[in-house]
Amino acid sequence: MCRQRNRHGRRFLLTLFIFIMFPLSALATETVLSYGLDLYGELKYPAGFKHFDYVNPKAPKGGTLRQAAIGTFDTFNDFILKGIAAEGIGMIYDTLMAAAEDEPFSQYGLLAEKVELAVDRTFVIFHLNPRARFNDGQPVTAADVVFTFNLLLEQGQPMYKRYYADVVGVEALDSLRVKFIFKDGNNAELPLIVGQLVVLPQHFWQGKDFNQAGLDLPLGSGPYRIKSFISGKSVTYERVADYWAADLPVNKGRYNFDTLVYDYYRDATVALEAFKAGEYDFRHENVSKNWATLYNGPQFTDGRIIKKEIPHAIPQGMQGFVFNTRRALFADSRVREALIYAFDFEWSNKNLFYDQYKRSESYFSNSELAAAGPPSAAEKALLEPFRRQLPAAVFTDSYHLPQTDGLGNNRQNLRQAAALLRSAGWRIKDKKLVDGSGRPFNFEILLTSPAFERIVLPFKKNLDRLGIETQVRVVDTAQYLNRIREFDFDMVVWTFGQSLSPGNEQRYYWHSSVADVAGSRNLAGIKDPVVDALVEEIIHAGDRQSLVTRVRALDRVLQWGFYVIPHWHISTFRIAYWDKFAQPAQAPQYGLGLMTWWNKDKP
Repeated sequence: MCRQRNRHGRRFLLTLFIFIMFPLSALATETVLSYGLDLYGELKYPAGFKHFDYVNPKAPKGGTLRQAAIGTFDTFNDFILKGIAAEGIGMIYDTLMAAAEDEPFSQYGLLAEKVELAVDRTFVIFHLNPRARFNDGQPVTAADVVFTFNLLLEQGQPMYKRYYADVVGVEALDSLRVKFIFKDGNNAELPLIVGQLVVLPQHFWQGKDFNQAGLDLPLGSGPYRIKSFISGKSVTYERVADYWAADLPVNKGRYNFDTLVYDYYRDATVALEAFKAGEYDFRHENVSKNWATLYNGPQFTDGRIIKKEIPHAIPQGMQGFVFNTRRALFADSRVREALIYAFDFEWSNKNLFYDQYKRSESYFSNSELAAAGPPSAAEKALLEPFRRQLPAAVFTDSYHLPQTDGLGNNRQNLRQAAALLRSAGWRIKDKKLVDGSGRPFNFEILLTSPAFERIVLPFKKNLDRLGIETQVRVVDTAQYLNRIREFDFDMVVWTFGQSLSPGNEQRYYWHSSVADVAGSRNLAGIKDPVVDALVEEIIHAGDRQSLVTRVRALDRVLQWGFYVIPHWHISTFRIAYWDKFAQPAQAPQYGLGLMTWWNKDKP
């Protein structure tokens, strides 16, 4: 990085005048001007780099990539809570900076060709590329950035207010420079978070009702635009022929398909059969049974369809059955812990998943951020002020989930579950589990995928043995998302995705301030001052080691809070595709890199 000192004047007399007339605090803050951002200042790619290592800069353009989506869509506005947005809609927009998929958290110039960061990290100035254009030919200006930021805060999803909570101001310094002012310099990640900002065209949205879901075609500055659609059934994007950023280093060798098509299917089983029949080209499989048993036939044996597993280093976060602690039924942590004992992962992995998965014990699985083993001295020091508010085990033990022999006989675990339920005031009466008032233990598990029923039903059987009555309800995607947004559920299946650099988004997952905000991702309804404090510690971590320590401490508190019944994870992409595509020799470590592929039959 090059250093650029911003000072008031160069001559001694002028400098002396300034020192007399203004206090030291009024002097301009030292800044660093650079082509990129990294959380701790260690960019992989040097100034003037030509392209990312995981692309083929000479990849030909042309052809079509067809993919499937499940359910339906009714809006092209993904920035508000209303409606279900179309797959791929993010491809029509550019962001201020672009992330590299072979670095944990680095960004390089896209809409902003340079970035000027205050050394004390109290502000950042993005210098827009003078060539940046929306797809109607209008220039992207600092005013568009200011408009977008304010629009998202005022009318966008509630998450934006929390995500950008430490941004206290934004201003256009001129037509190509926009300044974001931060509450303080303690949030090292905040400049990169702002760098992820999508920029919307002020001239397009001004006067329109942004908060209405609908299928009016939006305007972006990205590599694709909507070509056509059939409401709820399909959407087709076309590559922008004169895309302004096509030859930038961050885009070289990417976005090679002329057309992207998403066809919608109501049922995942039908979608898989459609893929095998050649109705679409590429599939990312998430169901282990499908991967083990259904990817067969002459298309596979003769090589027309390629089946492949690609290892990656992406943190897997936490997937699980999420308790809604807003429900009185799940307010007691002993009850939540008891139900964890009722889920027999080892049997499920052996009989349902073909031994493809690892059990997830951490909210930051598959990364160095996961808490493993007893807490370190640094973690204990961080947690010590909260000792009276935490289980003693947080300070002494490594969190481990109950295990079984995988044979389906988990009597010991069920006995432990029953003991925990008794300690929480539940008793068996007429073979039903009831509380002190005689009310039965009865709840619903809400699903959107019928494939999950085979996983839930053995769990339900174990709950029956405890005297717990469970209903399993499968609803369509629209109803599922609406109920999730309003926290209208007892238990759901959900995934809390994580990055290698957790930060502001943790507020939206766990913080008490969003527990009752519709649309937040605090699905469990966690309201814990210890969690709140640790989230803030993570956001204000000053270096990598302190970040790791703070994340691990949060992980432990969440683990011992028993907010989910953890599921499983896998460290590979399971993909299948028709043999019409070529790929770069090197895959990115932190992504699939699908937009670096190209159609080998279309020169």
